[in-house]
Amino acid sequence: MARVKRGKIANKRRKSVLKETKGYRWGRKSKYRLAKTARYHALAHSYRSRKEKKRNARALWEVKINAACRELELSYNKLIAGLKKNNIELNRKTLAELAQNYPQLFKQVAEKAK
Repeated sequence: MARVKRGKIANKRRKSVLKETKGYRWGRKSKYRLAKTARYHALAHSYRSRKEKKRNARALWEVKINAACRELELSYNKLIAGLKKNNIELNRKTLAELAQNYPQLFKQVAEKAK
């Protein structure tokens, strides 16, 4: 009977894990056991960070809007309340862009919200 070489699937799995951890520091890029745990933690952190990125973006938009409001002697919460009362449906991302790049247009929106 011919000789059977084993471990084809296991080798493929190990190789794929090491390929994913390429560029990691120290033994986590070359030693399977360390690479496996490093990849596990990296995936968990990347999932969390995608959520965190959205939170940080929204916080930045609010800061930009508030800074623009203060120049017009208006507070952030008064602006948002005024927009809701007047049924002006602009999201915070758009308002932040208006405040930063188009201050005249933002001023008109703020006047309507007053």
